[in-house]
Amino acid sequence: MDIRTPLVIVCGWRGRTAQVARSLLRPGTAVVHHDLSGLDQGVLRRSVLTVEGERTEILELAHGCVSCTLREDLLPLLRRMRDYSSVDRIVLHLDPQLEPEALCWAVEHVVVSGIVGRVDGPASLDVRVDGVVTCLDAATWLEDATGDDELNERVDDDRTLAQVVVGQVEFADALVVLPGADGWQQARLHAVLTRLAPDAPIAWAGEPDIERLLREIPATARRGAIDGAHSPLLRGQPPLDDDCGIRLVEFSADRPFHPERLHHAIDVLLDGVVRARGRLWVATQPDNALLVESAGGGLRVAHAGPWLASMTPDQQREVPAERRAMASLRWDERYGDRDTSIVVLVHDADSELIDRTLRAAVVTDDEFARPDLWPTWHDPFGRFHEDPCDDLPADRRDNEREGHR
Repeated sequence: MDIRTPLVIVCGWRGRTAQVARSLLRPGTAVVHHDLSGLDQGVLRRSVLTVEGERTEILELAHGCVSCTLREDLLPLLRRMRDYSSVDRIVLHLDPQLEPEALCWAVEHVVVSGIVGRVDGPASLDVRVDGVVTCLDAATWLEDATGDDELNERVDDDRTLAQVVVGQVEFADALVVLPGADGWQQARLHAVLTRLAPDAPIAWAGEPDIERLLREIPATARRGAIDGAHSPLLRGQPPLDDDCGIRLVEFSADRPFHPERLHHAIDVLLDGVVRARGRLWVATQPDNALLVESAGGGLRVAHAGPWLASMTPDQQREVPAERRAMASLRWDERYGDRDTSIVVLVHDADSELIDRTLRAAVVTDDEFARPDLWPTWHDPFGRFHEDPCDDLPADRRDNEREGHR
């Protein structure tokens, strides 16, 4: 039996997160919230709400960093609350700009030391994620998710609003939607939500029963589990058909991209796209896969770790069995598990144009026959990449900043 304290995470940008979190208050439940509205003054406020009342403390930013402050305060607090006889469930109400995935990663991996009576280790030794509930406003969410607005100009944060709100929904085990959209808006939103978070039950009512919603979370829900770059790109069983112009587009290739052509083609993942995510095989980087992610007008390409084919046998044995099994189904005698696979959720884009544009960036037959030339090509993805590119000429970069981020 798992005797760790259950942890329910409530997040969202414009939805009724405070109302939803407080609706879970009962004897034995503590609602924890870190308010980031005071960042301009270099502080944040942490409150703990129980049926007996609310306690608030003001915390100074550690090293001027929000993430450091949360880790140094929240993670030890979660471990200590395990010993509170009056607490048998923790509800964590996240500030709007926080993403549950980053928090769950910290709960699982960041070592907390110095807790009396506890061995050093992550907070997951004492708490388990029972569910992530994301709240959203039906009237504004799709516009936020497909735009290129900056998240917060006051702090050092280069995320876009779209990256945050899409990530909050994609990681959800349950969704609470604040009504307000017309019928067409709501139908399009429903089509997006059932493809981003296909297993998550959705409450559309103005005053939903959140306890009941938590009970409806299926056994297959992620409950804080983090997907890796080599995890399946389609989680659950999302609808694959077109609904109100919303559809999932899958792109795959069993040969690498030409790096410069890919650099010019990748903008196709920004216009009319809610979300894109995938693994890239780039000819100039034969040992490592690249991860591409876009949300609205924000895009990044990052290192995704080595291909199995570039690992030693001992390293391969450390890889999860699921990944090795999936790789064996498409193993190539020469190139092993190297391939490209991208899933794109479109709302106002030409699916065939996306496929044609990306296909044109794949190496040609002649190029594929000359792998000795691949290392000589210029590689714009030789470091972490975000759009618009900082290595573009200033005039072109400024123009591109007007269109997307």
